[in-house]
Amino acid sequence: MVHRQKNNSYIGFGLSIASDLFLPELIHQDHSNKPDLSIEKANLTDLWKKEARANRSFIIREDFCLFRIPEVAIYFVEKGESIRYHPLSDVTEERLRLYILGTCMGALLFQKKVLPLHGSALLIDGKAYAIVGESGAGKSTLASAFIKDGHKLLSDDVIPVTFSDEGVPMVTPAYPQQKLWQQSLNEFGMNSKEYKPIFGREEKFTVPVKEHFHDQIVPLAGVIELTKNNSTQIQMEPVPILKRLSKLYQHTYRNFMIERLGITDWHFQLSAKLLSHIDLLHLNRPENSFTADPLREMILSTIYKEEVIL
Repeated sequence: MVHRQKNNSYIGFGLSIASDLFLPELIHQDHSNKPDLSIEKANLTDLWKKEARANRSFIIREDFCLFRIPEVAIYFVEKGESIRYHPLSDVTEERLRLYILGTCMGALLFQKKVLPLHGSALLIDGKAYAIVGESGAGKSTLASAFIKDGHKLLSDDVIPVTFSDEGVPMVTPAYPQQKLWQQSLNEFGMNSKEYKPIFGREEKFTVPVKEHFHDQIVPLAGVIELTKNNSTQIQMEPVPILKRLSKLYQHTYRNFMIERLGITDWHFQLSAKLLSHIDLLHLNRPENSFTADPLREMILSTIYKEEVIL
């Protein structure tokens, strides 16, 4: 059952958001008369019938993104200003929100010419560091190790990157929540019964971190690609120059949209500009052991230019 509630107003991804859907993950604010983004339930059946193509779940144009998730909803993201959703069947609000705060926001940021990186961003010594990687690499677990060490979270899925008027790359905070696997909760001594499992991923949970969240935009100093293999050693090194652009493309959130939105040149130019300002590093971890704490120490030692002893 989806309950529509007028006058819900939030802050997330640097946007003032008015939503008729309850969004407990975001930071609630007093009602805004002129929101940057509106989120509303709408009948999208006719639009889907008109635009849908055989064997395609995404219809993407220059100024809109229309997609359908079976047994969940049809979503329509338009002009960087609105998200409309049409629930299918008896979908829960949790499932609806999963795609609104994920894929919909990724499409909307593209429309607003904001680069969405896929990973976790942390505040370290007054600057943002983004940890990117494939699903299962351990991004959120490593971010949690930083949080346990007293650092603040900026984002744990979609990282909005822009440039200041002075040409400095900046990270805008998303919202104060992590997603952690059962194994990570166990390693950190956290009781999974205190958290909600993510639909379809009974071993992964949403973890609120409001008290460990930094809600101000900060400069982006570095991007760290996290990978894993069957080695026994932690290794960290700069990404070779010839691979740097492709790495940023690889770790751009929902990068399949880039060409279809007609923003390939924009993404290339922004990525090149970004790489002229930041460090891009590759960090490899052993696959079969819990290494969050030594990985954190490796990153901090690199940032502070200290000698690393493992």
